[in-house]
Amino acid sequence: MQRRQAITTTLMLTLCTGLAAQGTKPAGTSLVAAAARGDLPQVRRLLDAGAPLESRGETQHSRNVTPVLAATQGNHALVVRLLIARGANVNAQDEQQDSAFLLASASGYTDIVRATLAAGADLSSTNRYGGTALIPACHHGHVETVRLLLGTAIAVDHVNKLGWTALLEAVILGDGGPAHSEIVRLLLAAKASVNLPDGQGVTPLQHALARQQTRVAQLLRAAGGR
Repeated sequence: MQRRQAITTTLMLTLCTGLAAQGTKPAGTSLVAAAARGDLPQVRRLLDAGAPLESRGETQHSRNVTPVLAATQGNHALVVRLLIARGANVNAQDEQQDSAFLLASASGYTDIVRATLAAGADLSSTNRYGGTALIPACHHGHVETVRLLLGTAIAVDHVNKLGWTALLEAVILGDGGPAHSEIVRLLLAAKASVNLPDGQGVTPLQHALARQQTRVAQLLRAAGGR
């Protein structure tokens, strides 16, 4: 009887230990989760305790995410700044090729874009569509982000996998409204090639006319668009 009780006790202790171990996340995984929540005090505690700055984890948005990218996904600028101050790599990409710099630009998180630029953002880095940070910023109508990026040495006429430049994307995927019109104006002022066509030979002006984007067409014509 005593031997049976001893075996049962041992089995229970083993089971409890296993369950406890399953519920314990590595420090790096916890850091990604805290960054994703925007929990600044917890992020600081974990960093001070030695959690790996470039650890990888999973968020509701994607996998293989670093803490600084997880914080960017939630637009948690204070957490991003703390991680950058500790040396986070703003160019590290996840499984879908987002980085803190690329995602912030595509999302119009201008404060984070500014922080990543100061931390050495790679202007030539590209997303899963082969586009630089400028192209999706133009697509989504993020005027201030576009203005900021155009103040850098980013390639204004970079062509993505769809055969589109930032100017083409602003016209093809834009709505021709005030935001996209201003972006077209900014791109032209930055010397974007007004007649560089898409892969089918269609120019920005032709796309604008087909979409009845009157103001955009006026801007393109004034810049020599054909």
